[in-house]
Amino acid sequence: MNNNIIREITPLTQNDCFTIFSRTKKEFDFPLHYHEEYELNLILNAKGAKRIVGDHIDIIDDAELVFVGSNLCHAWFTHQCESEEITEVTIQFHKDLFDAKLMKRNQLSLIRNMFERSQKGILFSPETIERLKPRILTLNQKSGFDSVLELLSILHDLSSSRNMRTLSDASFSNEQFNYNSRRIEKVFEYMNNNYNKQITLAEVSKIASMPEVSFSRFVKKRTGNTFIDSLNEIRLGHATRMLIDSTQTVAEIAYKCGFNNISNFNRIFKKKKNCTPKEFRDSFSGTRIFI
Repeated sequence: MNNNIIREITPLTQNDCFTIFSRTKKEFDFPLHYHEEYELNLILNAKGAKRIVGDHIDIIDDAELVFVGSNLCHAWFTHQCESEEITEVTIQFHKDLFDAKLMKRNQLSLIRNMFERSQKGILFSPETIERLKPRILTLNQKSGFDSVLELLSILHDLSSSRNMRTLSDASFSNEQFNYNSRRIEKVFEYMNNNYNKQITLAEVSKIASMPEVSFSRFVKKRTGNTFIDSLNEIRLGHATRMLIDSTQTVAEIAYKCGFNNISNFNRIFKKKKNCTPKEFRDSFSGTRIFI
């Protein structure tokens, strides 16, 4: 994986089904990135912008709808787009939102196939966009169970639509993302549940039943991250959620997420997100909904 591709920690928690983020803007300013969550992206009025999904690059038309699978790198760039009013609606949901056993049932076979294809990124046809655009644009007006049903219905209609196109040649479900290890899972579960407390290498090594040095190497090999980086990523995930979802001060959020001082929090945040916590909060104001 190229080092300038950012792993995005989305603010979706394990208690959410999905999040919708809609905005109108003059330019695309998010760098090439990937995340574990599935993402459905509807973009309107952005003719001339450039899309990158995996190893596929394209100049886009007026309207586009793309479904991006787990850990597939993607981004849109302003390029030759001169629109002052780009509309973007992004829906993100956990890759395990629909249980594997459920996905094996006959009635879900089309959605299952679409999820598999999304590992390379899927572009939907102009007819499909026309048909589903109104429902995607109004999804944020529904709430609770209704919105989950509507999302499932939209996904089903997409999965049975004609002329969908697979974008990337290579599938980027890179091995490094498959932690596939009960030990790692147990450790990450523990860090997720205790991110607001001090967590030491000694503690988590014990949970993994390994000596500290071996555990450090094991985590790095399995996740590509050091133990401290992994812990900070989890803490930042919770912090980004609080920045969007609460009115607590940046300092309060830093301490609640286990950072022992505000300047350390600001530094790590800026390094990971390319902006300060305050800038992050401002750019998300009022447009994101969690279901």
